[in-house]
Amino acid sequence: MTDPIAGILKDMAYARRFQISGRLEDGELVCEMPYTQDILGNPRLPALHGGAVGAFLEIAAQMRLRLERPHQDLPATIGVTVEYLRPCRGGKTTFARAQIKRLGRRIANVHAEAWQDEARTPLALLQGRFLLPD
Repeated sequence: MTDPIAGILKDMAYARRFQISGRLEDGELVCEMPYTQDILGNPRLPALHGGAVGAFLEIAAQMRLRLERPHQDLPATIGVTVEYLRPCRGGKTTFARAQIKRLGRRIANVHAEAWQDEARTPLALLQGRFLLPD
């Protein structure tokens, strides 16, 4: 039996670039992005670059949709809003999970959260709308 998450990740260039991995925990997708020097935005804090965090959340949302509809292409992003709540610290692995809030025939709404130390203390949130492939 093939790993569905590995199959999704192979189609996502940014996921490969950020070394993102994923696993299912109690039926919920949890994504991981390890710390690398490339994603450091502010070396004085040190904190991750906001663009890397936003891209990670978007990838988590797309992966969640792809798991829901496994035989379709990746959904296209219509628009996302990212709220940065506190710095994502350098030197730590960042985690994310995504929940589908509405899955229509053509459009899906997804909420994603990123954290490092504790899942109940999110560092960034994403609200996204995605166009589902035919």
